[in-house]
Amino acid sequence: MSTRNKFDISLIAINKNDQIKRLRTFGDRLADKVTAIAGSPLFLAMNIIWFATWVLANTGAFGDRFVFDEYPFGLLTMVVSLEAIILAVFVLISQNRQSKRSEIRAELDYLTDLQADAEVSSIMRILERIADKQNIDVTDILDELATDQKRILREHPITKKDLEL
Repeated sequence: MSTRNKFDISLIAINKNDQIKRLRTFGDRLADKVTAIAGSPLFLAMNIIWFATWVLANTGAFGDRFVFDEYPFGLLTMVVSLEAIILAVFVLISQNRQSKRSEIRAELDYLTDLQADAEVSSIMRILERIADKQNIDVTDILDELATDQKRILREHPITKKDLEL
């Protein structure tokens, strides 16, 4: 006699975060780290200190021998511009990755919904068979279910606006 239960069903659980981490490339990890650092209060404080020191040094506050970029601070302007360009690119890379993560999560949500739908359908068929064998009329309950499903679709329609990006 088999010890296996005939209702033993293997369910597939999908961890969305694991799936997303598995798909990350070196560039993705680098972009995430750079934007995490650049978006921190510590990075802001370091920039303020760096630029304040630069301006003070180049206005002669520490002595004339430390002046290397006289007013209007052309080198500082170039450094700030390059930093802004590089950070903007990393932010765009991270935003693109976030969009991809959202798409993956939506796809995995859809797969989970399909699994749940298949399981609920199986349970419904089992219950219908049990009701038939017991001569229980469940037509009214099934009609209520169909009515509820139609009501939900009517109350939560998907419009063209929902599909716009």
